[in-house]
Amino acid sequence: MTGFGIGFAASAGAVLLLMAGTFAVARKLGKHSVVDVAWGLGFAVVALVSLALASGNGTRSVLLAAMVVLWGGRLAWHIGRRNAGHGEDPRYSELLSKAPPERRTAYALRMIYGLQGALILFISLPVQAGTHADAAIGPLAVLGVAVWGIGLFFEAVGDHQLHAFKANPANRGQVMDRGLWRYTRHPNYFGDACVWWGVWLVAAETGVGALTVLSPVVLTFFLTKGTGAALTEKRMAGRPGFAEYVERTSGFVPLPPKQR
Repeated sequence: MTGFGIGFAASAGAVLLLMAGTFAVARKLGKHSVVDVAWGLGFAVVALVSLALASGNGTRSVLLAAMVVLWGGRLAWHIGRRNAGHGEDPRYSELLSKAPPERRTAYALRMIYGLQGALILFISLPVQAGTHADAAIGPLAVLGVAVWGIGLFFEAVGDHQLHAFKANPANRGQVMDRGLWRYTRHPNYFGDACVWWGVWLVAAETGVGALTVLSPVVLTFFLTKGTGAALTEKRMAGRPGFAEYVERTSGFVPLPPKQR
């Protein structure tokens, strides 16, 4: 518990510095959407801090850090490339419109940077806990890596397919229903959930890591009911062909398309 407490405090400090730097960049660029890049980076930072202070099984510590850094680094690179050259994300404009102009800076610090920083620390608890236990690597960790691999595949391939689809002018105004998007309306969000359930399985094998189960539960809730799939579909509701796409395609877990 002492090692975990020290690691948690160090991770909190690292995330605080990352969010402060991100806020400074956002002020300079005039858009808060840069925090989306810091989301993946924040998890990678926590994983590296946890690895540096790890007091448990060295193999598991390296494994957990590698899983999170690879996922977080890829996500940050993808979002950075996607957002380059674009203005503010409408989500943040709408959020900040709820506060009077003179209070928007404080509101942004609390509701964007503070909230995301807190979520990073909470969702990454399996990584933090798993690096301070001595249990040997076993079948549950192997299963966790497999689930993580499936998640990374769905997220990375789904993002690539959507990027290529949007880059083709012939697809302007159409609904993406090809590749992995034929089997689930949100392969990237499904992949995200699998990644963190896989990380939790690796940590859960230590026993104490199993107590962090609320971390993947909370993330899955946000991906399905919060700012993930539900918000995306709300924005796309009026797009031609989207209602038909919803009728034949699974909302989250990949399934064969329904025959009409």
